[in-house]
Amino acid sequence: MADLTINGRSYSSASAADTPLLWVIREELRLTGTKYGCGAGLCGSCTVHINGEPVRSCQITLGEVTGSLITTIEGLHHGDRHPVQRAWIEQQVPQCGYCQSGQIMQAAALIARNPNPSDDQIVEWMDGNLCRCATYSRIVPAVRRAAEIATRGGDDV
Repeated sequence: MADLTINGRSYSSASAADTPLLWVIREELRLTGTKYGCGAGLCGSCTVHINGEPVRSCQITLGEVTGSLITTIEGLHHGDRHPVQRAWIEQQVPQCGYCQSGQIMQAAALIARNPNPSDDQIVEWMDGNLCRCATYSRIVPAVRRAAEIATRGGDDV
């Protein structure tokens, strides 16, 4: 049994240690906000935070994350009011929405690391998160807006 801490809650998994974390999250724990995209770590749809760092959950195994703090899109903010989530809604980023949980998790890690990223830094950081609907022109302003919201603070951030 592997013991996991996901979104601040304790879970146990009987899956094999070499099982991709993505499948434990989605199939075993039914946290389906994290999406399967390519299975090769190239699209970013399965991005979660492990100890605060964005990681492609299809490329890391259950055995590698035991004892780590894991955050999925469901746990990013208790009221779905994280600055990135707020900016995504305000800027109307999603089209089909499939990749957006991975996009949001990647952007949230950037804002946590760099509260005032330049457009070039945003593009570089978000590179590798693919959007088949090509909403990239809305993603950069949304990340910039999320940084503004986060910097402004407040009790709902």
